Amino acid sequence: MNDQKAKLDWRDGIIPVSQQFDDPYFSLAGGLDETAHVFLAGNDLPSRFGGAFRIAETGFGTGLNFLAAWRSFEAAGRPGTLHFTSFEGFPMSAREMGQALSAFPDLAPWADQLVRAVAQRLGRHDFGPVTLEVILGDVRQTLPAWDGRADAWFLDGFSPAKNPEMWGAGLMAAVARHTAPGGTAATYTAAGHVRRALANAGFDVVRAPGYGTKRHMTRARMPA
Repeated sequence: MNDQKAKLDWRDGIIPVSQQFDDPYFSLAGGLDETAHVFLAGNDLPSRFGGAFRIAETGFGTGLNFLAAWRSFEAAGRPGTLHFTSFEGFPMSAREMGQALSAFPDLAPWADQLVRAVAQRLGRHDFGPVTLEVILGDVRQTLPAWDGRADAWFLDGFSPAKNPEMWGAGLMAAVARHTAPGGTAATYTAAGHVRRALANAGFDVVRAPGYGTKRHMTRARMPA
């Protein structure tokens, strides 16, 4: 069990900033819109939903990406399930998560359910056809040991310049090993060493237009 906790400062009382990594948890220009652009559209979602679809994520943070995926899955209305696995080294408390998610009133119906569940524990939760599993600990150990595979990856650690351990070649290789044939990955960063690590791990990698002030982001696909 991970005994590390998030240490936060708050910008404008809403935007959490990690003291450990001196980086905000979501875009100052619009976190939900960035999630939709980078992680949903970057993985061709919601068009790929259907059947037993699996998303995995590095860095659960506020839960914003999970909530956006959950809402998108429900709106798509396709039969099937969504299993969302996230790896988190410095979990927030339910109170902190609720405070951060209050910045996104459109997500309130989903956020309220998440915060209530997290107040009991941060682990596995079933929300009807949507299942969340948060795996606590150092991602460099927990992800390689994971026995699952993902159809889509949300690579959302803090900035590579401030949290290089989450973007190393070894971890990107582990991501590739846990990606289904034809699976995808997307991230807000276009750092050259991240793109090279993904390519060396077996992904076909492209640089795509970024969100807000970020000129570029990265999209990757595992050959089928």
